Amino acid sequence: MRMDTFPQLEHWFEHRVSYGETDCMGYVYYAEYFHIFERGRSEFIRSRGKSYTYVEEHGIFLPVREARCRYRMPARYDYLLRVRTGIAELGRASVTFAYEVRHDGDLLSTGMTQHACVNASGSPVAMPAWLRNLIVNGACD
Repeated sequence: MRMDTFPQLEHWFEHRVSYGETDCMGYVYYAEYFHIFERGRSEFIRSRGKSYTYVEEHGIFLPVREARCRYRMPARYDYLLRVRTGIAELGRASVTFAYEVRHDGDLLSTGMTQHACVNASGSPVAMPAWLRNLIVNGACD
């Protein structure tokens, strides 16, 4: 994903790479990027005025249906990463997040996760209006 096409509905947060996130070569282990993306999603929702806990307490869950990461440059221990998270698409019963991970202005990785909207039983449901409003406009109360 190119920076000039990144979704306008976005949020940035910073993440300091811990030693435990690196492999024996000193690079961030490839699977850790998905944990960083997860933190980005959580912080995006929190930036809208609620936490993901609030969403689950109201009977909606967002399991990952698809996940991708493109690795461009390696991150290392103690790097301060700037993580950009945005909404790439809001479907009737799904949401797709886009991600960029940067260090000192360099683009290290890009990615996406697509999430189904399900109830507590795991059955697909249409995204409730309150959740759509939370994502698009901020706090829904």
